[in-house]
Amino acid sequence: MQWTYLSVVTILLIPQSWVQANQPMSRQDVLNHLLNTSRYDSSIAPNFEHDTATNVTIQLLVRSIHSIREISMDFSVDIFLRQKWTDPRLVFTNMTDIIRLELDQKLIDKVWVPDTIFTNEKEAKVHSITVPNKLMHLYQNGTVFYSARIGMTLSCHMELQKYPLDSQFCPFYMESYGYTTENLVFQWDQTNAMEINEVELPQFFIESAPYFDRCDKDYGEAGIFTCLEAGVRLKRNTGYYVIQIFVPSILIVILSWVSFWIDIDSTPARISLGVLTVLTMTTQSSGARSQLPRVSYVKAIDVWMATCLFFVFGALIEFAYANVTFRGKKKEKCLQTTVEENSECSLSKTSFRLFKKCDDPKRRARYIDKTARVLFPLSFLIFNMVFWIYYSFAPDGDPHIT
Repeated sequence: MQWTYLSVVTILLIPQSWVQANQPMSRQDVLNHLLNTSRYDSSIAPNFEHDTATNVTIQLLVRSIHSIREISMDFSVDIFLRQKWTDPRLVFTNMTDIIRLELDQKLIDKVWVPDTIFTNEKEAKVHSITVPNKLMHLYQNGTVFYSARIGMTLSCHMELQKYPLDSQFCPFYMESYGYTTENLVFQWDQTNAMEINEVELPQFFIESAPYFDRCDKDYGEAGIFTCLEAGVRLKRNTGYYVIQIFVPSILIVILSWVSFWIDIDSTPARISLGVLTVLTMTTQSSGARSQLPRVSYVKAIDVWMATCLFFVFGALIEFAYANVTFRGKKKEKCLQTTVEENSECSLSKTSFRLFKKCDDPKRRARYIDKTARVLFPLSFLIFNMVFWIYYSFAPDGDPHIT
């Protein structure tokens, strides 16, 4: 009986303490152990004591691109910034069977995170409805996955020589603010560095795959700082501009040619039509350029508007010349006493005119109108062919656009 009693005591007490010592820790115990302030300092980089750089893998998920503004040269985006790195101080392989730990906002603030900034950012905020939109997962091998939803406005230098037949490259520049490459190095995710989820833009469409590169910056005495560059190529949709600018301006130019078919005697009608088309063309030109920055180079829209204005103004000048010709006095008389309507008169010895029409002012004015009916449409057609061919195939000014 004594041996049996000792056996029971051994079974009840010794294995119990052994099981408690080797029992997997709870999530709370693991977090308390990892984030204990006596052994973990969130203000120090993971490999700071080992004099090695912490490699941070970055991935961008673009949810939306909106408010692309030419006059201020910027664009607004809503993104998920995802970062992944390994922190040896957060390894919990032998503590529990849990694969990963999901941290809430209060615990996220206790973990070291990279000081990532967007150097071309104008305005930015982390979404906070209904709670701050941040996520952090800790894995057994010390890998930290950190994601934040950010809405921001980024500067985008635009080359507008081909506007509105242009393509634009809008970049993202990510850089460490306080750590040099000795302590922190950014690198793109090898599988999916930048993902764009069905982004729809009213005036643009994504022309090609996203662009990626490194852009490490040397700030002299401050050191070399890690930097990553990404960007999207946006091709402007010309449908809006065809409907609102090109078609109306073409119709205005054609309307100015109506005066060539109005009799030369109808001075008020031709003057009113010419002045109306000039003023309309000037107003439309001002409206088309009102949303553009005051750049020093010539844009495609400037060439188009200036040429259309030249044509309508030329139609008005043509009437002025025809009217002066119609009202001028005859300097030479026809040799025939009776001149039929379609007859020709011989030139005098002192005449150097290039045509042999009878020297009747009204007929000369009509001849000018008939010439303009062919010359103006033909010249405008040639201009359209040259304009659309050149600006459709001319390369863009930005080196990122091929």
